Amino acid sequence: MAYMFLLFAHILSAVLSIGPLFVLLPLLTKMKTATDDQMKIYLIAFQAAITVVKHAGHVVVPTGFLLIWLGGFSWLTSWAVATLAVMVGSVFFLAAAFKPTIKTFQTAQYNQSEFVKKLRRSVWLYIFLLLIMLWLMVAKPALW
Repeated sequence: MAYMFLLFAHILSAVLSIGPLFVLLPLLTKMKTATDDQMKIYLIAFQAAITVVKHAGHVVVPTGFLLIWLGGFSWLTSWAVATLAVMVGSVFFLAAAFKPTIKTFQTAQYNQSEFVKKLRRSVWLYIFLLLIMLWLMVAKPALW
């Protein structure tokens, strides 16, 4: 029963860690033509979505560790090692991908077109990283 609860918590947090990113895509389209006042509101929503993603990761990681341990999987299986490697990379990516760009808003370096382009690229790259992790966790491939 505890394993099933952990599995549910893990899956729910995985959904919460990727779902908000897809909501950002139409928001980024609106940001292309937004006024500064509109952009302020859009950035609040953008940062809120990233916060949900970040905090969902705080649940997905420990539940994932517990599921590997309780499930009797070896930490040395290729899918577990690859998942950990991608996860570490995604943590650094999340920390560096959005904040530096967002900080340029209303500064001399701010260019709306480039700003939105950078945010869109970062969102898609992070989605790609999360989809790789999702595939590794579900398929559990023997990579080596």
